[in-house]
Amino acid sequence: MIGEQRLHLDGIVLPTGERRELWIADGLVRTEPVRDAADLTGGWIMPGLVDAHCHVGLDAHGAVSAQQAEDQALADRAAGALLLRSPGSPTDTRWMDDRDDLPRLIRAGRHIARPKRYIRGYGDEVGGDEVEPADLIAAVDTQLPRSDGWIKLVGDWIDRDLGDLAPLWPVEVARAAIDHAHGLGLKVTAHVFGEQAAAELVEAGIDGIEHGTGITDDMIAMMAERQVSLVPTMIQLENFESFAAAGEAKFPSYARHMRSLYATRLDRFTAAYEAGVPIYAGTDAGGYQPHGRIADEVVELARLFGNEYALGAASWRARRWLGRPDALAEGSPADLVIYAEDPRKDLTALARPQHVVLRGTVVEHQHHHHRA
Repeated sequence: MIGEQRLHLDGIVLPTGERRELWIADGLVRTEPVRDAADLTGGWIMPGLVDAHCHVGLDAHGAVSAQQAEDQALADRAAGALLLRSPGSPTDTRWMDDRDDLPRLIRAGRHIARPKRYIRGYGDEVGGDEVEPADLIAAVDTQLPRSDGWIKLVGDWIDRDLGDLAPLWPVEVARAAIDHAHGLGLKVTAHVFGEQAAAELVEAGIDGIEHGTGITDDMIAMMAERQVSLVPTMIQLENFESFAAAGEAKFPSYARHMRSLYATRLDRFTAAYEAGVPIYAGTDAGGYQPHGRIADEVVELARLFGNEYALGAASWRARRWLGRPDALAEGSPADLVIYAEDPRKDLTALARPQHVVLRGTVVEHQHHHHRA
């Protein structure tokens, strides 16, 4: 499939907004004319979208079949999300790296959680590898073969004895594991809802926070100074009320806490943005969210941070952060999306890609979507 298509593009390239001619041959972007290229002229050209929190190989119950994982990846591809950061999956999806027609994945192995302190079937307690604090460094090593540079900790979850959110890892244990991961050249991120775990993990040197509804002003200042990434998963936070309601009868303090985190989330994320914390777009697809919703996430981020920032959070800025910069430069792999309207002016354009080009091949045309 790769190398067969030669394409000619002539459109407005984002983020610069300048009109450019590009050619594609052998799966790569070219800035010099290529013979016999098929015409894709017109439109607004964006580096392939990034879903920075997207669990391929996971559904609400845990691991899924290879076919389901493929369908998830194809739904993301149809939405123009061609680079997926998958922070935790119980399914081994490394076979996808050999498939030219599927998005590129940046994996974090499995979620590292303690027994009965996370959603059943997600973390690496499965298969008898129960992780207690004393095992945390060994658990990082266990995930190494299935990591593409990231490790994912579950930072906090409901503690049934306390009846509320509580950190899973004593702070010195977390710090030692983060230091160990850094020594292996890995970055560490964590699922965090509440205040205490966010404070302890940022203090301990973590590289990223997922969800992050509990970040307070002190944490925000430290995250900005250290450039700790925040992926707030806006559309997933809409489930906080149902999480609260489900726990209310047994764990009223937890329900109250979840509701208060939801109520203050926009103020906290706005403060983070204003302080200079780098924020990226992630849908949390694969658990309780369907895949292919990156456009919805960008719309939510844009309400807080404006269109330009939100688009960058799901494209060029996210690519730079994940070490995949310059998607439209000479010799880069041709992963891009073309829109008929200017998404900076009309964000709803994101939901209607005219062409999706992956590794130099047109994989999706408008009105011709793969079943999601």
